[in-house]
Amino acid sequence: MSSRIHTLYFLLPSFMKDLALTANLALQQNLRYGSFYKKYLEIYTANFGKSQAELEQYQLDCLKALLLEIGVSSPYYKSKFQSCNLTAESIQNATSVTALLAQIPILEKADLRLHNATIQNQNRKSTFDNHTSGTSGSPTLIKYDDESLQIGFALWRRFHNWIGLPPKPRSVRLSGKILIAPNQSKAPFWVYNYYSQQLFMSVYHLTDENMKAYIEKLNSFKPAFIDAYPSAIYILACYINKNNIKLNFKLTAIATTAETLYSNYREEIERAFDCPVYNQYSSSEGGPFIVECPYKKLHINVDSGVFEFINMNNEPAQAGEIAELMVTSLRQWKTPLIRYRTGDWLKLSAQSFTYQKCACGCSMPVVEEIIGRQEDILYSREKGLIGRMDPAYKGLNGIVKSKIIQHSLDFLEVVQVVDKQYTDLMEQKLIKNLRDRLGDKIEIKITIVAEIPLGASGKFKAVERKFEIKM
Repeated sequence: MSSRIHTLYFLLPSFMKDLALTANLALQQNLRYGSFYKKYLEIYTANFGKSQAELEQYQLDCLKALLLEIGVSSPYYKSKFQSCNLTAESIQNATSVTALLAQIPILEKADLRLHNATIQNQNRKSTFDNHTSGTSGSPTLIKYDDESLQIGFALWRRFHNWIGLPPKPRSVRLSGKILIAPNQSKAPFWVYNYYSQQLFMSVYHLTDENMKAYIEKLNSFKPAFIDAYPSAIYILACYINKNNIKLNFKLTAIATTAETLYSNYREEIERAFDCPVYNQYSSSEGGPFIVECPYKKLHINVDSGVFEFINMNNEPAQAGEIAELMVTSLRQWKTPLIRYRTGDWLKLSAQSFTYQKCACGCSMPVVEEIIGRQEDILYSREKGLIGRMDPAYKGLNGIVKSKIIQHSLDFLEVVQVVDKQYTDLMEQKLIKNLRDRLGDKIEIKITIVAEIPLGASGKFKAVERKFEIKM
């Protein structure tokens, strides 16, 4: 949306904003839910219970088809394949995904930005443009064709089926879309899409002064599902719990995305809304999916792409290690991502390389936890890599919002917003908990502030390391 149109949109009365949003999203329905969506939803639904051999064959067949197509229609990959002597014949004769990918060079984020035009699949018409948020650099334009876009929505629908959601549930979305003027001081802080029964709530107006209006709207709207940034729904949950507010609706599920879902966030959210919270991972570039099942297992959706795990030493990661995701997307055919280094990190479990039937019925491998960006991983001289810091907040009261910043190997700062429940004792407990995880030699400073601003696209970065780890 251009800045001029945005300005005009902000001047509209509330009901006109609703109609404008509804009209805009209604036009996108055929683009999102066409024949490719129906085809792939059937495929993915069938894949759900398939065996390791069947899923690995599906992966290999899809990868071959993708490489054969872009080897001709993507100037960038045509040149790369010629340089590494990867021919159509060798692709067709390949018997292993691993061996086939090993011949192809890694795609860095800088490559995707610099060579975006030549990476594009020239044989596919672009029907949807997306932009990455630019949290680790400049925003990148990502193009989708109809098939690639609809594959993504088919994967989301399988996930929603998995967690028991009906088609078109009354839902609320809390994301970084700016649909309300940033300087607006009075409700409504939301816009309604009549077509999909979906309420878009602003994450930029979640202040104590406005919280009552948010809760009243939720109670009158009575959603069955909330899709949200973890930090945004956590703020709402804290307000609900702190004020002992009783909600008059029952959610089927809450799904979080785009940020790290910390364990203390999950506990607060589930207590406030009395429903399960499900984590999910994908990317605006069109990367493959990892989603949480009803039994709290984070399943690698191997039919959406190929995952490679690289540790801090730039070597293949082992079970139990913290690893970076390098992905080959089987859902992105317009902007192909082959061995794309995502900059996203997770912790592998003992079952990360094992196909094993879960109680949910799926046998796809699982990972231990999703950590986030590389900068979200702390490092100390005494403890080495520290992937998740949320346990340090367990049992503490009075902390409204908190951000951990490791400025150097020897200095860590905790910037936080607190309320009257925060005491010297709470601060001492927090410092002790941090030292239990980081060691005694690092300097720790607590800084109390009035507010911590949101980052790119309305996201909140709870942990940040300001220096490079040299192993």
